[in-house]
Amino acid sequence: MTAITAVESVVVNVSPKTNWTFIAVTTAAGDTGWGECSLNGWEPLLVAYGGMLARDLVGCAMDDVAKRLRYLPHSPGGLVAQAVKSGVEQACTDLSARRAGRPVSAFIGVPQRDSIPAYANINRGVTARSPEGFAAAAARACAAGYRAVKVAPFDGVIAADAATTPIAARIGAGLDRVFAVRAAIADDCALLVDCHWRFDEPRAAALIRDLASAAPYWIECPVSEHPAQFAAIARLRRVARGHGVRLAGGEMIVGPDQAEAMCAAALYDVLMPDIKYAGGYRGMLAIAEVCAAHGVAFSPHNPTGPIAHVASIHACAATPSVLWLEHQWAESPLFDELVGGDPAPLADGDFAVPRAPGLGAMLDRALAARHPALTLSKEANLDERLG
Repeated sequence: MTAITAVESVVVNVSPKTNWTFIAVTTAAGDTGWGECSLNGWEPLLVAYGGMLARDLVGCAMDDVAKRLRYLPHSPGGLVAQAVKSGVEQACTDLSARRAGRPVSAFIGVPQRDSIPAYANINRGVTARSPEGFAAAAARACAAGYRAVKVAPFDGVIAADAATTPIAARIGAGLDRVFAVRAAIADDCALLVDCHWRFDEPRAAALIRDLASAAPYWIECPVSEHPAQFAAIARLRRVARGHGVRLAGGEMIVGPDQAEAMCAAALYDVLMPDIKYAGGYRGMLAIAEVCAAHGVAFSPHNPTGPIAHVASIHACAATPSVLWLEHQWAESPLFDELVGGDPAPLADGDFAVPRAPGLGAMLDRALAARHPALTLSKEANLDERLG
């Protein structure tokens, strides 16, 4: 059995706001598989845990890796540890699929589709944070062929700081951005609004009412997803439904048990697991099955680099159903350059599923080395870093 000889973290800076973190797993046969574990702003801890995990995995036979990557809810490593484990799972699956001569989508299950419907997350590509800047970016994304666009317009809004910040003005500025985007895109282009957990329940309920005339397809992560807030999220979902709006969330869930808890509590119309945190491919498939059992739409979170992007496409191809896959659009030309081109082109609003054995993409190490990790600015708060 082939043994692992190296587990490496590769951190790449792509903008003043963003680093991507990749995982390379190399075997004694000299083959390298790729995964991604980006958790923006947490790179030192990702790299440190990657080193800890490498000590456990180097010398391990590929067939024995899975049990060492299990999610342990009591682990003090939390999301950082789970992200690195998810990245290693992706890389090992890439290696195994290539060894089997099959694309990942066929290796992990029975492919259900050859293309995946997409939406553009324009947030990190908008440098001019005015309503006009958002509107122009949204119009460009629609012209590029996306069927929906997502905005994260509420810069500086943090409910816990309401007593010391001009929160009403900041919410108003966010609403102006949303309505400018709505006016700039066609009626049949869906509008998604991401709140990054910035609101408390009363402000979130008011926001839903204020946004209703913009006809958002969904409002995402309005409040904290700590279990203490589950009842509040369920109430907000009822408010949203009263205005014909869906509620979406769950981008940091780490396995099917958390998906089950959210679905059983009737929190969301759309669940958004991320392959970087959910346990890699197998975690995503398990969550997709939970969504199908509860009648909740499955729409993966995917706002980071090209390895997670292609991996998410493969995962979506093997799931029972998928609403949309997110794509962090137009943040940096490195998105395509780091993998030597576009392995999953967009056509008629869908991403093509790669047919090459394995992932169908690998990182250009020389190019990555020319863009080392950047210590992010203090203005890049945690809730702004995630998407």
